[in-house]
Amino acid sequence: MLEEMNMPSIIIAILLVIMVAMIIVKLYKDKKKGKSSCGCNCGSCAISGMCHKREN
Repeated sequence: MLEEMNMPSIIIAILLVIMVAMIIVKLYKDKKKGKSSCGCNCGSCAISGMCHKREN
């Protein structure tokens, strides 16, 4: 009976772990492709020089 009460919590925890893993994999693949995860408002970003190389 105790296991039946915990089953919804276990299912939700498993789904959350899967979703977090999918997000991490997507961020990793995007990083390898050179994509940025920023909002692309470099004018207000304090570290804009670190993610976008400046052309001379």
